[in-house]
Amino acid sequence: MCAAETDVLAAVDRLIGANEGCTRDNLAWLQGQMDSYFFITMQEEAEAVHALAVGLRTLAHNQKLTVADRAKTLILARLNQPGSLYDTLRTLQERDISYAEFTHSRGLVPGLEQGLEVQRFDFDRKEHGEIANAPAVVIPPAIRDGIAQALQSRYPLFDMNQLDPLLRLLWLNNEQYVRISPPNRVAQILWVFQEGNRQGGIFLDVEQPEDIGPDAETRVLFAVGNPPQNDFLLQTMEVFNRLDFGVKRAYCLTISNGVHPYFLGTFYVRKRGDAPQLSKGSELFDRLQMELYNTQILSTASATYRRFVTTQVMTGEEASLVNAFIAFCHTNLAHHHPDPFSHEEVRLAFHSHPDIALQLAKLFRTRFQPGLSLREEFYKKTLEETVRFIESYNTGHRYIDDLRRSIFRCAIAFIRNTLKTNFYVREKHALAFRLDPAYLAELAPEFTADLPPELPFRITFFFGRYGCGYHIGFSDIARGGWRTIITKNRDDYVTSASTLFREVYVLAHTQHLKNKDIYEGGSKMVVVLDAARLEAHDLSTQRLYKLQFGFINAFLDIFVTDGGRARDPRVVDYYGEDEPIEIGPDENMHDVMIEMIARQSLKRGYLLGIGLISSKRVGINHKEYGVTSTGVMQFAETTMRELGIDIRRDRFSVKLTGGPSGDVAGNALRIMLERSPQACIKLILDGSGAIFDPEGMDHEELSRIVLKQDLDAFNPARLHPGGFILYRNQRRTDGLRELFKRAVSTGLGVEEQWVTTDQFHREFGNLLFSVPTDLFIPAGGRPETIDAENWARFFREDGTPTTRAIVEGANSFITPEARTQMQRRGIVIMRDASANKCGVISSSYEIIANLMLSEEEFLQHKERYVGDVLRILEQRARDEAQLIFRRHREAGSSFTYTEISEAISHEINGHYARLFSFFQRNPELCDEQVFQHAILAHLPAMLREPEYRTRLDRLPAKCRYAILAAEIASSLVYRGDQEADFKEMIKGHLLRNFAASDRALPTTSAAPAIEHVTLTYQGGAT
Repeated sequence: MCAAETDVLAAVDRLIGANEGCTRDNLAWLQGQMDSYFFITMQEEAEAVHALAVGLRTLAHNQKLTVADRAKTLILARLNQPGSLYDTLRTLQERDISYAEFTHSRGLVPGLEQGLEVQRFDFDRKEHGEIANAPAVVIPPAIRDGIAQALQSRYPLFDMNQLDPLLRLLWLNNEQYVRISPPNRVAQILWVFQEGNRQGGIFLDVEQPEDIGPDAETRVLFAVGNPPQNDFLLQTMEVFNRLDFGVKRAYCLTISNGVHPYFLGTFYVRKRGDAPQLSKGSELFDRLQMELYNTQILSTASATYRRFVTTQVMTGEEASLVNAFIAFCHTNLAHHHPDPFSHEEVRLAFHSHPDIALQLAKLFRTRFQPGLSLREEFYKKTLEETVRFIESYNTGHRYIDDLRRSIFRCAIAFIRNTLKTNFYVREKHALAFRLDPAYLAELAPEFTADLPPELPFRITFFFGRYGCGYHIGFSDIARGGWRTIITKNRDDYVTSASTLFREVYVLAHTQHLKNKDIYEGGSKMVVVLDAARLEAHDLSTQRLYKLQFGFINAFLDIFVTDGGRARDPRVVDYYGEDEPIEIGPDENMHDVMIEMIARQSLKRGYLLGIGLISSKRVGINHKEYGVTSTGVMQFAETTMRELGIDIRRDRFSVKLTGGPSGDVAGNALRIMLERSPQACIKLILDGSGAIFDPEGMDHEELSRIVLKQDLDAFNPARLHPGGFILYRNQRRTDGLRELFKRAVSTGLGVEEQWVTTDQFHREFGNLLFSVPTDLFIPAGGRPETIDAENWARFFREDGTPTTRAIVEGANSFITPEARTQMQRRGIVIMRDASANKCGVISSSYEIIANLMLSEEEFLQHKERYVGDVLRILEQRARDEAQLIFRRHREAGSSFTYTEISEAISHEINGHYARLFSFFQRNPELCDEQVFQHAILAHLPAMLREPEYRTRLDRLPAKCRYAILAAEIASSLVYRGDQEADFKEMIKGHLLRNFAASDRALPTTSAAPAIEHVTLTYQGGAT
């Protein structure tokens, strides 16, 4: 044995000899200096406490002491000094913490100048499905009774009906916590959990200490439903630190409620220095509440947070507002000029000039801060000041200065034209800004050149921690779907955000053309979600739900009204009218969120109740009943009949985009398989791949997977020779190459092939254009899939088309320019605003049912009611399809089918707008018999029966005016005779003004325009 080895062993031996007494002293010190609850939570961690006692004094030389490090538990000891907790939390951002505990000693570690900080982290999060599907649990009666007594004693307002379900959730997530914690502690957590649910998923409270001495700690209780992922605890601690609170102890649980996580935190804090301690209702409490609640909106990944909040240049709320400015300016300016107004350039404009950003925030504050005295005078002065500031902006770089002035002018237009916002509502998860669309006229014409010329009725901008979006409506009462675009990396997010405003504007405009048959005008809501670095499906879904929950509650913050004014006094309302807006589910809207939106709308008192959203349980599910496809296939049937093919009897070929499991494509396939035994379905394309069969796919095999599975579930052995399936999700690697599976029917069996990425995309991209069919139904896919660059691929070298007719089941699948060119060269196109309108018509009738029937009545008579609606859908689709072809023939083919479709929509919508305005001015007409009959004529047959027809007053007044306007307007166009209508108008005018020979001639026309419409309706539509 060498001398060095001997020396080390001897030193270790001496330490062992001296260790026993030192360890006992350290244990005694821990007992005296650590809170008693520390030993309660550590009662099953005796080895860790022993390791802490043994190694306590080594903290004199080491940054930290690890006393337990297992797969699901990490316990560290560190000296209590600034940054120690942040250092640890930064290393744990990628781990799902189920329980976190931080405890500080009361005094200094013996021989050192700092106190002790013990950090404990458990990593035992339960899967949401595991909680949702968990069996019944048996909680020991003694534990349950003790908790119940503590709740009744400490929290008398607790709803005891929720004790068992909430306690069950806590037990399922962390049984050990419930078993070892005192009843008061569990009661406290259950109270916080219940209040979080009651108050929209976020709750803050403080409890004063029983000991009011100089070392007293205030207990802060904080709950958040579906909190931001990974760094939320770090951000929460940063808020306490920034507001100069010392966190002496903290106990934080993150549990699953079966759908998403729930954060339940208890913090024991003390204000540093001589400042007064925290108390509820104080200015200090208000500031803490604002900043903690704002963590739901302000991301720690945001450059604004890092540059300006952590350095205390801005408050958290100011930073959130600046981020909203950036998102608004980017989305409004980049769709026509993506490079000079990219997200990075817009962000750089604000970040390079925080003085301008703060001046804009000040302008916003003068317009919307509740209770501000002399608001108008102060706002006018601040606006003038801000405009001068921006117009004098000059850095000597002309090009950059011009761009940035455009950006800052856009921000001013945003503030000036916002009519109400929830910015000052504390318990929000997202921001909402209801704008007057007039702001578009304040932008330079180049920024609106690529938008439809019609100005919307309203524009609402939403901004959240993980995304932004718009709701655009083209009339007062409006409905349309809510789609969420999920992006998987930053580039995708920025690209989608760049075109977001134009996309939602075009979709809403198309929806308005589509909604001509119902009392609601058109609207659309499109949101882009940043789901970067979230590979796990559960995490992506959690973030999706967080964004959707935040946006719908922000919507309700500003649109729940009393007497026209926003109900919440913290919403300064410059508009002052009720706004009946209806939403339908669209891309990435799951059933659980549909039901949640309906419940929130009812709970918060929105004027439409659960009628805010369609496709609920108490509603008409689009996929279940195939309502959109009902109209698509009626248009297909009429179109093919015009081409000489009876699809119920004759053989015809067809191709589709959209998978067999999807709503529109799946139900279109179902209807064809039921009604068209000779249908030759040659091609189906969707996100999972492609199926091609030159002789048409086997109907029996298709029936097996329709509305149940994606096309890659089709058995390739059932294909005809030459048929094949391309699989997008079945891949393998060959060296550095990624290969995709291709299954080919050879006539002798199925041959498995593997093709390169390039070969896959080349073949997949070519099939849509090259496979010849009589009919093409785009029933899925992104907007503008067919555009000016590729439409010509539908034509062979000799100029003949590869498809005779296209019936658009998907919105905006073909651009207007491409439609025009394809029709000029011989393809019949029935555009989306006509062909797939039945989905929104069905949703309209769902909302009418929600307003006129109880939930019990609807569910009892649901199948009958839906049957009535389906008959209306068939009729509406048939009426328009036949009118389009009739007008095409009458015009001698001088107009395209899509031009006629658009003209019909404008014609009906023009009548509607005029009529709606008339009935608003003359509400008493709704009670007259002829107008009552018109309203009833619009309703499904069931609601026209005596038992229900007396309930028309359950419809909001605006809805009755709108139903009248819609029914009269559509009947004028579908069933009217223009020549006869004109004759009736002349006769009516003459009878009113020239019937008596001795009547003095009027100096001006006395016939109001509406009388013509009324006469036409009475003569031609009743």
